[in-house]
Amino acid sequence: MDSDVLMDHNTEFQLMQVAEFSNHEERVWHLAWNPTRPLLASCSSDKSVNLYHYDTTGKFEQATSISTGHSKTVRAVAWAPSGKTLATASFDSQVGIWEQEEPEEEGGAPGEWECTILEGHENECKCVAYSSSGTLLATCSRDKTVWVWEVQPDSEFECVGVLMEHTQDVKCVAWHPTEEILASASYDDTIRLYVDDPDEDWYAFQVLSGHESTVWSLAFSPCGKYLASASDDLTIRLWRRAAQFKWEPIGMLRGHDRTIFSVSWGLGNGDGENAGWLASTGSDGKINVWEMKAPENGTLDSKLIATLRDAHSVSDVNCVAWNPRPGLGDLLATAGDDCSVRVWRITGVA
Repeated sequence: MDSDVLMDHNTEFQLMQVAEFSNHEERVWHLAWNPTRPLLASCSSDKSVNLYHYDTTGKFEQATSISTGHSKTVRAVAWAPSGKTLATASFDSQVGIWEQEEPEEEGGAPGEWECTILEGHENECKCVAYSSSGTLLATCSRDKTVWVWEVQPDSEFECVGVLMEHTQDVKCVAWHPTEEILASASYDDTIRLYVDDPDEDWYAFQVLSGHESTVWSLAFSPCGKYLASASDDLTIRLWRRAAQFKWEPIGMLRGHDRTIFSVSWGLGNGDGENAGWLASTGSDGKINVWEMKAPENGTLDSKLIATLRDAHSVSDVNCVAWNPRPGLGDLLATAGDDCSVRVWRITGVA
């Protein structure tokens, strides 16, 4: 792969909008698809979380709105792998763990969403993420720390690591799709990778440097061999796992005119060589989708297969997220400063 891959306007696919919701009263920051149920969650500066339901025909409708009780912006949401628990990260420095009450009788309507609050961060919480096993939760904050929590029975959480590796605001945390490897991205322009030492504590085993400005977002490939990072420097950098505790840079994608706020790595079309589809978005209001292929020689090839300008009119787009459920990998959602959530389907396979 070339070290600097430019945009190719000969795209093969199109992004078709299939739903739009303008139920939030202020900008929408983040989105999370439920991994087991037909639900999409969004969070906003209006301190609420909205849930949207969809059916097999692709029809979307708002299911409910959760007034979280957070006193400030809800900046991020994350579903547990079971699909039963939702976590919220807020600028009030708290993390909310939400579970819906079981129906009182079989076949009855689900109950209210009940919340457990996790405290410890000293400043704004920017991101929250569950590990693939659902036994660990990671949070990060403007206080420059990353916390690792162990998920215990009866909605109990124990902090098992406070990681103080970054020198600035930590913007994002992301877990490896199959292993307990944690990545974080920061205003200090770096990415840190962590694992748990059975005889000690969680520690950073590598620092990934190369970005020239704030790293806003991280996404592991579904196969777990690659990592994408998006930055204020207008690039997406690609990293490959070279050994158990070593990741190396393998390339760079360009295609945005302003800060890239979000990347999401989806399953794609299931091609034998396909390493998935990588979507990006940001302050320029554009959505780009790259097809990533991993030939047997260990390289990673990319091709821009779809691009859409002004996805939320003139507004910044803060988040893009692929649907992770099998058979629905052609759906992605975006959240914007225009207070809206939009759902798109990628169409037109060549």
